[in-house]
Amino acid sequence: MAKNVMHAVQYDGYGGGPSGLKHVEIPIPNPNKDEVLLKLEAASLNPFDWKVQKGMLWPLLPRRFPHIPGTDVAGEVVQVGPGVKKFKAGDKVVAMVNPRNGGGLAELAVTKESLTAARPPEVSAATAVGLPVAGLTAHQALIQSAGIKLDGSGKQANVLITAASGGVGLYAVQLAKLGNTHVTATCGARNLELVKSLGADEVIDYKTPEGATLKSPSGRKYDAVIHCATGIPWSTFEPNLSTNGKVIDITPGLSAVANFALGKLTFSKKQLVPLLLSPKAQNLDYLLKLVREGKLKTIIDSKYPLTKAEDAWAKSIDGHATGKIIVEP
Repeated sequence: MAKNVMHAVQYDGYGGGPSGLKHVEIPIPNPNKDEVLLKLEAASLNPFDWKVQKGMLWPLLPRRFPHIPGTDVAGEVVQVGPGVKKFKAGDKVVAMVNPRNGGGLAELAVTKESLTAARPPEVSAATAVGLPVAGLTAHQALIQSAGIKLDGSGKQANVLITAASGGVGLYAVQLAKLGNTHVTATCGARNLELVKSLGADEVIDYKTPEGATLKSPSGRKYDAVIHCATGIPWSTFEPNLSTNGKVIDITPGLSAVANFALGKLTFSKKQLVPLLLSPKAQNLDYLLKLVREGKLKTIIDSKYPLTKAEDAWAKSIDGHATGKIIVEP
């Protein structure tokens, strides 16, 4: 008889951190219309995942308890729902699970066809699975919010990337350098060489006095800031921006949204722009193509088996991961 249950990790309510995660055996989900069922080879954690558990997105997320966290998944299609045209059983893919439903920390998960992309054979599951949330966030921040053209055309832009050794930051540095940009990046001392090796023109240790002011060592004013850190006030950014400089906040709180509205009201040319990810499979296809061509790397901080998901969770909450934290069933 075919196995019809799977191992998953879930939590029953807000709070609890790593110890709030429970290992359970639950029925394998069925793909509905326009959905595919994947046997997972890898999932990747994002700060978003534990922020939902902490209740920071209440009352929007999660939709209901118990909740299986995790939105970034890679694996093999085992079943397709009605209406699916692009994929069939046996296809290797990477996908983003609907964050309202979750499902990534499990042996199998259901994803929408529209948020699923074919994974080239040269790209491993662990490499691909970093891309959905972190890669797409970096891509959207640069292309849409900052207006950088990744084909290298357009006039040169000075870009600052804060927390450049985190999941989004490391992708942002590499993608920005595909455009006509001068990149200044901030990170901790232990990651200065890594960030430089990925193409950053200037790298500043955020714990030094220079790092605290965010001043460019070469005296440049920033046309765009891809702001991946937290806790830096507008007053620190403002003097370092060019006339039309933008700070793109990838983790906007209410204050960022309020500042954005205020900037619009006062017709300030310098702006704080909150970024809300709008994921698209065609952008995921583009990032996978760059990985296949060797133009974009996923830096993996650490890998954990699904049975040790709480250790991966603790590592993500700690906030000092260099690159992506991967969980493998």
